[in-house]
Amino acid sequence: MIEKIKRIFIFNINQKLFSEIYMYNLPYHNEKDKEVVLQFIHQHPFAFLTGCSEKDEPVATQVPVFIEEREDKLFLTGHIMRKTDHHKVFEKNPNVLAVFTSPHTYVSATWYSNSHQASTWNYMSVHVKGLLRFLDEEGLINVLKKTTLHFENGNSQSTTIFDNLSKDYINRLINAIVAFEIEVTAIDNVFKLSQDRDEESYHNIIEKLEEQGSDGKYIAEEMRKRSSQLFNDKDSTRDSKFEL
Repeated sequence: MIEKIKRIFIFNINQKLFSEIYMYNLPYHNEKDKEVVLQFIHQHPFAFLTGCSEKDEPVATQVPVFIEEREDKLFLTGHIMRKTDHHKVFEKNPNVLAVFTSPHTYVSATWYSNSHQASTWNYMSVHVKGLLRFLDEEGLINVLKKTTLHFENGNSQSTTIFDNLSKDYINRLINAIVAFEIEVTAIDNVFKLSQDRDEESYHNIIEKLEEQGSDGKYIAEEMRKRSSQLFNDKDSTRDSKFEL
């Protein structure tokens, strides 16, 4: 039973296979659709990027990144400040973990059909492991062009996109930052959205969350998207749908 609780899938991009790692998770809190997971990353690009030094000291930063597929491989690209602790660590140890999260919210057990149990927290999170390498100046320029144009919603007339910045400013900028590329080796996720609750509790949680602020409404919408799959699929049981 303990081993089953610990199981979580990883899809290997190169071999298109599923395997397992060990972390807290339950099968029904795991999103099996690769495209849904990748879309989550696209929608929440501001990632925690973490690594570990040769002295086993953890480092972390938060940066916007892009995920893209090239030659049947997935890559994350972004940039960081030079001469920071994480820059120095990533130069020596390329093994990194990028964590993507969305809004999250408290769920009260008083909303369950049986309220005599613990309350919980609903959230969605994707962990991406990979090998980081730093890019040359040409690579940095390409990353900056892509980043600025993307977050300015493709507006090529914006004064803040890379192509519209002064050469003097760009030269100072390039000396201060460095671009990176992470070849993805594994992706795992937890989409904990009350999938283990009975139908009455599930829909009551949605109603209560819709009365909350923006975070609650976000989770309520994600739960509503999955309602028909959880309770109206006549071809298979809820348990079998979430088995690995």
